Amino acid sequence: AQSVTQLDSQVSVSEGVPVLLRCNYSSSFSPNLFWYVQYPNQGLQLLLKYISGTTLVKGINGFEAEFKKSETSFHLTKASAHVSDAAEYFCAVSDTVPETAGQLNTNLLRCGDFL
Repeated sequence: AQSVTQLDSQVSVSEGVPVLLRCNYSSSFSPNLFWYVQYPNQGLQLLLKYISGTTLVKGINGFEAEFKKSETSFHLTKASAHVSDAAEYFCAVSDTVPETAGQLNTNLLRCGDFL
């Protein structure tokens, strides 16, 4: 069994300041971790993913996330927020065992208020 928990239901940030969207996961096996973004009136888009190897993953639009096994976390960060980052962000996990491959558990995080 696997799950993700996003610790913030909504994040408000000022333009130009760092962004942190927190995600913790639970997984019995080595997890595949994903961040998706959905901009207003658009479809879901893969932002970045961790499968194995380098724990710091760089994604599109300046976002990155670090896989920390000891903290069971995969927090999404960006050095400088832009108003165009206003969107809904989804953290997802999938175990790498055949029985559950392809099954994603997701939670929703809105990052839409810019001060």
